[in-house]
Amino acid sequence: MSSDQHFVIVGGGLAAAKLAEALRANDFPGTVTLVGKEEWLPYERPPLSKEHLAGKKQLPEFTVEPRQWYRDHHIEVQVGTTVEGLDRAAKTISLPDGSTISYDKLALATGSTPRTLSIPGADAPNVYTLRTIEDSDTLVELFGSAAQRIVIIGAGWIGMEVASAARNAGVEVTIVETAKHPLLGALGPEMGDVFADLHRAHGVDLRLGAQVTEITTKEGIGTALATGVKLGDGTVVEAQAVLVAVGASPNIGLAADAGLAVDGGVLVDEHLRTSDPDIVAVGDIAEQQHPVLGRRIRVEHWANALNQPAVAAATMLGKNASYDRLPYFFTDQYDLGMEYTGYAAPGEYDRVVTRGDVAGREFVAFWLDADNRVLAGMNVNVWDVTDRIKELILAGEPVDPDRLADTSIPL
Repeated sequence: MSSDQHFVIVGGGLAAAKLAEALRANDFPGTVTLVGKEEWLPYERPPLSKEHLAGKKQLPEFTVEPRQWYRDHHIEVQVGTTVEGLDRAAKTISLPDGSTISYDKLALATGSTPRTLSIPGADAPNVYTLRTIEDSDTLVELFGSAAQRIVIIGAGWIGMEVASAARNAGVEVTIVETAKHPLLGALGPEMGDVFADLHRAHGVDLRLGAQVTEITTKEGIGTALATGVKLGDGTVVEAQAVLVAVGASPNIGLAADAGLAVDGGVLVDEHLRTSDPDIVAVGDIAEQQHPVLGRRIRVEHWANALNQPAVAAATMLGKNASYDRLPYFFTDQYDLGMEYTGYAAPGEYDRVVTRGDVAGREFVAFWLDADNRVLAGMNVNVWDVTDRIKELILAGEPVDPDRLADTSIPL
């Protein structure tokens, strides 16, 4: 590998930093440049809705590497810089000042952007989303002083985790969700109801099967401030702030404009290589042909951003590596900690089997297909079982549901 080569990473999150780490760990001797949109060095995002929002961690504690590490490893970092174009023929990326950066290999780790709502009042200044450290800081300040009540639109992971932090801070919370169950797309109705019960037990006003038609406003100093939300049945829920947590869209515009193959994300093979052999994609944007699951999946979770870069770096270096890890994610809400391993798409599993105390929120749940094969598992306040869950999934063999539910029989 020539020391004259230049590898460029576009992105400023965990995946970008881990890719830079992996290239140097593999003794890449060339130049590495990391270009990130945010003003900060790459940091991890889970604390934004968890420990940071709860006041337990500050940005330096979840910044991936300090500035000195980049200096010591000769990584050129350009923060606060948006890549505006990608010319695959010339093998350059273009920056806002009109300059370009040439690359021999390119990694795209451009992440996601929160979805917004096209309804009246959605542009009020006290209508928030959560994606960046600034967003999280704003909510911390809000919970500490200004807000007695917040309405959260959306009962996905961000909405539910923010609700937990807000309730722990003494803020009154109403969650409005169009689906009949929270976390429906991730967990299905059976386990979604566990989280519905959890939040209601902690005083959240959880309104399911409800549609927000308007964010109500009143004139403030120079602008209209949100005062709550209006629902489809005409009900008005008052609040001092509104959080829109209706999912995120992968930032695939740069790739699409450059003619890379895209669908819901940037299409990559098991090696995380895009339709251009000199470009890889990782993290939220990577829609991967998964060698174990035998299908394309795109997973917007921390574990992908943490683990995919090692494979992508190997691919950039001409080595043969595949990303075959099962999807994994976790959440912490109130006194509930959970890990989920595997992949059970809505409508693609036959039943959910539980072992343990579901009402006491100390159990393991398994998603089974019609042949009683384990597709995914979720441990709730039960620890050190993730490896056993993985083994059951990877075995691909039918299990006896009754034995699986029996806590006297080891997994």
